Amino acid sequence: MNRISKNLWIVIALIPVWFLIYFNLQSVTDWLVYSVLGLEKGKHLTEALWFFIFEIPKVLLLLTLIIFFVGVLRSYFSPERTRKFLVGKKTFTGNVMAALLGIVTPFCSCSAIPLFLGFVESGVPLGITFSFLIAAPMINEVAVVLLFGLFGWKVALIYVLTGLFIAITAGWVIGRLKLEKWVEDWVYKAKFGDTGIEEEKLTFIGRFKLGFEAVKEIVGKVWIYVALGIAVGAGAHGYVPQDFMASLMGKSAWYSVPLSVLIGIPLYSNAAGIIPIVSVLIEKGASLGTALAFMMSVIGLSLPEMIILRKVLKLPLIFTFIAIVGSGIMIVGFLFNWIF
Repeated sequence: MNRISKNLWIVIALIPVWFLIYFNLQSVTDWLVYSVLGLEKGKHLTEALWFFIFEIPKVLLLLTLIIFFVGVLRSYFSPERTRKFLVGKKTFTGNVMAALLGIVTPFCSCSAIPLFLGFVESGVPLGITFSFLIAAPMINEVAVVLLFGLFGWKVALIYVLTGLFIAITAGWVIGRLKLEKWVEDWVYKAKFGDTGIEEEKLTFIGRFKLGFEAVKEIVGKVWIYVALGIAVGAGAHGYVPQDFMASLMGKSAWYSVPLSVLIGIPLYSNAAGIIPIVSVLIEKGASLGTALAFMMSVIGLSLPEMIILRKVLKLPLIFTFIAIVGSGIMIVGFLFNWIF
């Protein structure tokens, strides 16, 4: 039996163990906190510690499961294939396709420039390129898994749909404004051409291996952010007064949505670090729309990505991009505060 097949059988054997642990986390946490540690219910320290012990394994278990399947799915959508697929697509249709592909295509801030260059050189319109660049970091598997684990499937679905709306709309608006003159001149002069390398024909076992590697790579990178985010959230869970948070980020505070976006834009965090904090903000009285707006501004308009994109975009286009996406995020925030 080769190594890959052995790993496959190990994963299959671990599936029932995963479900057993996941659905008994609350009982195990109660036993550890109240019986083993002997802490008293209702105390600030007890509540904070219970939150931390419960959420860490819960989130990591969800990440492990979902990232494996997303890793397998991503093996069908390489950046090269994505680029070729978007070439020649009409406005709006192309924006929709680019936003949808952004969800399943590997992307991080460090790959923003090569992807942007490849899209532009292939003839993909600027607006469609931006739909992809907005959706890819904002609606990633880590964000969806954490939202599902901490808030439930309804909030996770809301986030995905609103993220797609912002990516599609912002890309379409940028395309209609004809802002190509604010792309750095050298971008259009550069010629990258085809790599000349044929895409590897993967077997099912090969795709399984990529899913297995995605778990090791992504969970290995984000677990520390998960721990830090949950630690901050645990502290807020145990010690931050609910009335204070409701007054700052609640529905009654008309300034809460624009303030949360303005605060979120210059901050840098990934989904693993920010979503556990957002979970506690909502629990403490922050409205759903305000919390979503804050989270989207942090993830979708991260400062490192703006700095990286400055190498290929002139400042007027970067500021236009921030203004359009930021406005879309605020609209979503106000809308969901009104609905919910």
